[in-house]
Amino acid sequence: MQKIIENIAAISNTIRYIAIYKEGNLTSWQRENISDSSAADSDKYEELLVNPTILTIAKQRGDIDCGGLDFVVIKYGHFYQLIQIIEQGHLSICIDAEADPLILEKKIKRVIENHKA
Repeated sequence: MQKIIENIAAISNTIRYIAIYKEGNLTSWQRENISDSSAADSDKYEELLVNPTILTIAKQRGDIDCGGLDFVVIKYGHFYQLIQIIEQGHLSICIDAEADPLILEKKIKRVIENHKA
């Protein structure tokens, strides 16, 4: 997990935080010296409770007649949160509010695909 986190973090300095929750294990990384970050406990519960719930309901809706689910982007006040399902879990990436999460998502997708190969 650490290698994929390092490769995603290297995409852009606008990536603030990365978490991978896979097979019941949470691995995370946070860029140093970022402003307006959320508390570590808050991040932990977001990864264990909130993001899996959001992905579950969005995937269920997407699977009905929308062609599935690729990812979800949430805009909080200070940042974006991009979350997506991965095998046996999910990937969560916090991105500066000034960045374009859709452009970064394409680069992140390439990193994930390279790790599968």
